[in-house]
Amino acid sequence: MRFLRKSLMGLFLVGATLAIFSFAFVMVRSAIENKDDGQRRGGGQRERTFAVNVVPFQAGQQIPVLKVFGEIQSQRSLDLRAAVSGAVIDLHPNFQNGGQVQEGDILLRIDPSNAETALALVQADMADAQADMREATRALDLASDEVSAAKEQAALRLKALKRQNDLIERGVGTAASVETAEFAASSAKQAILSRRQSFQATEARLDQTKARLIRVKISLAEAERNLRDTVLRATYSGSLANVTVVKGGTVTNNERIGQLVDPLALEVAFRVSTSQHQRLLNDDGVLRNSKISATLDVLGAEMKTEGALTREAAVVGEGLTGRLLFASLANVKGLRPGDFVTVDITEPALSWVAKLPASALSGSNKVLVVGDDERLMEAEVTLIRRQGDDVLVRSRELRDAKVVAERSPVLGTGIRVRILSAEEGEEPAAPSMVTLDPERRAKLIAFVEGNKYIPKDAKKRILDQLKKPEVPNEMVERLESRMGG
Repeated sequence: MRFLRKSLMGLFLVGATLAIFSFAFVMVRSAIENKDDGQRRGGGQRERTFAVNVVPFQAGQQIPVLKVFGEIQSQRSLDLRAAVSGAVIDLHPNFQNGGQVQEGDILLRIDPSNAETALALVQADMADAQADMREATRALDLASDEVSAAKEQAALRLKALKRQNDLIERGVGTAASVETAEFAASSAKQAILSRRQSFQATEARLDQTKARLIRVKISLAEAERNLRDTVLRATYSGSLANVTVVKGGTVTNNERIGQLVDPLALEVAFRVSTSQHQRLLNDDGVLRNSKISATLDVLGAEMKTEGALTREAAVVGEGLTGRLLFASLANVKGLRPGDFVTVDITEPALSWVAKLPASALSGSNKVLVVGDDERLMEAEVTLIRRQGDDVLVRSRELRDAKVVAERSPVLGTGIRVRILSAEEGEEPAAPSMVTLDPERRAKLIAFVEGNKYIPKDAKKRILDQLKKPEVPNEMVERLESRMGG
């Protein structure tokens, strides 16, 4: 039994050895045949050629566009404050957030009882002051008449004294008569002094009465103003915002009760860097009146309006950098203060620059150029400006050269390429469209019509697109994301 087992084991090992030798013989023979075939075909490997898209390097005049983000602001915004305190007894029907009012409309009335009482008291003081004025004027007239009478009496006393002196000279008078006349003349002079003092006292009283009358007039004007301030009117037509008062409520002096915003006097404010600001100045260092366009994206529908730069902020602001600029807007329909918009600013034109795709430029400001032998070579250019997906560059040696539009790691100097023709290039992908079923279309239309935050113009454009047989898929996704579906 043991002999049989050892014999079978030996046969198995001999068979395995023969199989291995046979496999090795086949492998060696196949390698030799492949080597001979390669030598007969001439050997070596063909050079690989890459297909590339190229753009011509055409230097000329380009108008750069600076893209920044800004916020819509109101040029006329007025805080509504209560000039007097009291209870609100009447409100404008539209005195609420978003309410429209016209110039001169009465926005609210404050209880005028206190103001009317104060006005009545001041009017009584005015009547009293006017009576004092009349009395002081009459007293002054009387004092003036008394002074005149005293002067006339003094003149008569002097004539009597002169006559007594004449009688003494003719020897018919007496010394006692002369002394009596002199005493009477002296008394008349003293009476004049008394009347003059009385006149001055009366005149001082009149001046005091005039001063009191002026003070009462000031108080009267203040009381009338307080009574007028119980009625708050709109100084211009606009919309109300931040309303904080209701009918029957109590307001205090100088309390802010709302804000009046002019929806037609809007502008856009945006911040640029210092280097970008320098490009917007003229030779005298004054801000150019450059044209701008502001774009608001509303659920896939863009609202665009034109404008122009008007001014810049006088100070940078604590903790801020760059420059704050303001631009007027030609058409503000659909825009509201606080909207976040994209602002495109037209810069001065640049000469002798070429516009290339940003993918054609390397980090070291070099491009790949297709030579006459269809091999690539690298050339250096001067980067002037970046414009989104494009760059503006300048070079004197690359006029009408063919520049590779898209660089890749496999492309480099000396690589042989094949230029793709217009027929071989891919057509740009069209916007993805989707066909809506009636139920889905109805839900989207109902959502847009019931959304009060979408401006009327944008809402009309969105509804027009939703009613078409095919609708942009991007718009549908945005609407459904806001619906929560």
